[in-house]
Amino acid sequence: MRITGLGHAGMFIETTGGSILCDPVIGPSFFGSWFPFPDNRGLDWERFGNADFLYVSHRHRDHFDPQLLQRYVPRDIRVLLPEYPTDDLEVDLRALGYENIVYTQAGVPLVYDNGLTIMVTPLRAPSDGPIGDSSLSVDDGTASMLNQNDAHPLDLEKLLAFSRPDAYFTQVSGAIWWPMVYDLPQDAKQNFARLKRDAQNKRAMYYIDKVAAEHVFPMAGPPMFLREELFRYNGYGLEDDSIFTDQQQFLDHMAEVSPAQKGYRFVPGTQVDLAGSEIQVTQTLYTEAEIERIFSDKWTYLAEQLDARQDEVRAEEAQRAAVLPPAEMLAALQEWWEPLLRRARTIRNGVGGNVRFRIGDLDMVVDFPKAKVREYAGEECVYWYTIPADLVSTNIADHEIDWSNSIFLSMQFEVGRAGKFNEFLTTFLKCLSRDRIEYVENWYAEQSDQTEDTELDDWVVQRRCPHLRADLTKTGKIEDGVLTCSLHDWKWDLASGRCLTSQGHPIRARRADETASPEAAAASV
Repeated sequence: MRITGLGHAGMFIETTGGSILCDPVIGPSFFGSWFPFPDNRGLDWERFGNADFLYVSHRHRDHFDPQLLQRYVPRDIRVLLPEYPTDDLEVDLRALGYENIVYTQAGVPLVYDNGLTIMVTPLRAPSDGPIGDSSLSVDDGTASMLNQNDAHPLDLEKLLAFSRPDAYFTQVSGAIWWPMVYDLPQDAKQNFARLKRDAQNKRAMYYIDKVAAEHVFPMAGPPMFLREELFRYNGYGLEDDSIFTDQQQFLDHMAEVSPAQKGYRFVPGTQVDLAGSEIQVTQTLYTEAEIERIFSDKWTYLAEQLDARQDEVRAEEAQRAAVLPPAEMLAALQEWWEPLLRRARTIRNGVGGNVRFRIGDLDMVVDFPKAKVREYAGEECVYWYTIPADLVSTNIADHEIDWSNSIFLSMQFEVGRAGKFNEFLTTFLKCLSRDRIEYVENWYAEQSDQTEDTELDDWVVQRRCPHLRADLTKTGKIEDGVLTCSLHDWKWDLASGRCLTSQGHPIRARRADETASPEAAAASV
């Protein structure tokens, strides 16, 4: 088996039973903000596009590049479609002319006569990517690999029942806008950025430890920010206020905390030849000296890329829609959002207040309790956004149903909040279609039944994490009365049950030597 790095989360897998093109992206993505790091334009995209299968893990535009697909990937290619609750990805692919769809089943292997076995394992919670993320398992009889991508699976036993991978490819640098775009004091931004980087490292090491593959390849980030106003947020930031760990930084961290683990840089052109646990890693696009310079003198390399690629930035800006007048923009958002708000009872209650949007000359508020969109009139707000009007106008023109997959990940906006992170608000802004709203409302309703308890240290807590139902017997750790779920680093004060990470999401907990209340006892029946 041979795996070639294509940049960011992209890879080309050659097996005894055919080849698989995974998440090919050149970009720029997210309104011209994200470019793969390092530059991957020099790859032989004609060759890689001529694969037997295409696998797009999810709709995020740093994984799904329509322009690249149209240019390099034939329309008759077999497309491995993850089993998602809504058909948004399928609709997108069919709109590009891809009709040869292979409908995979969640966690069920596809076995081909030529010895190739493939399994796609989707995640389908509201906070998983754009309501969906997935991983790819491949075994051809000569070797086995797991492309976990951005996915954070809860049931690793089921995933690893496919096979124990010889090579493991996983995200170590998350796609997020916190805390960079928030109106926080600079020292607070720096502190939150360090905490976020630490949490990402911990999560990555948790999976590396559990998967227990001999060979590990960090990938799926970081991006290059080549817009002038965003350049300072590359990597850890020019002022240590950003969260994007690069491949070498994570490998250094892994060597420190798990020195026996074998890890490798995976960049555009990295070629990995696998025969069981035997491995050979070579570089086909960059020399070793060039790669060393990219990581050791990163800011110089980024500055060169900034100077060389402004035509791409300007080309993206030229494709944006004309800015709508304020009254017309307000009317369009009222017509679009208010019917969704009326259907989103759990989300409305979860947000629980007004959210202000300053969009060019439009100053509006979304009243979640009353399911109304109107002009701002001085109301107290729990969140407030400032967004360029051309971005919103483009999303209205495109009817972009996921604003995290467009505006938020572009980092071309500002936001503030009164209190903690509100997952329900973020969920609404990436569920701007009737199908998505109905799905997440049903999903939240199903999660409310969390009656099984378990004992952790000196506490009895509900076994399933209130965030994404991870099994706390495997992901939970208690220190000083605070429970941390290692999957996403969410925390709870066990004495009160209060979530310390986000509004809502209380946990059921009591000390092991305390008698359960009648209400708790009834709930566990």
